[in-house]
Amino acid sequence: MRKFLAAGAVVAAALSTTAGTAQAESNPSCGSVTQIGATAYVKNGSTTVASVKQFKGCGKNYSYVYVWDQWISSHGRDFTLRTYVQTPPNLTHGYKTGARGQRELWSGGADTLDQCTRAHGEVDGSSYFLFAKTSERC
Repeated sequence: MRKFLAAGAVVAAALSTTAGTAQAESNPSCGSVTQIGATAYVKNGSTTVASVKQFKGCGKNYSYVYVWDQWISSHGRDFTLRTYVQTPPNLTHGYKTGARGQRELWSGGADTLDQCTRAHGEVDGSSYFLFAKTSERC
């Protein structure tokens, strides 16, 4: 019985440390995508605001931004998301802007699989402008 209780406590602790992290939903333009590269984090000081990820699928690259629960609970939905795929020298592909307060946003598909790319995500509030980029993938 103790082993089961200890295992349950470990699982509960693991789940509590991931609460609010970005869990990507299905891409509305391409149901079969794979994350490429590491996740980047939009920060306000030491507080994580959102996650930015890059995906590939259906012959295209996509960027994705997701605002964390903790940020919304303490700051509300007074923000706009923007995201796109970036290629050198700072060219944008698949640029999209979300509706005010929209929690997650996918870029349009970018025909950039043969290029070096990174995902760019922005959280633009009435009193702040925050962004992050993933590392470049070639």
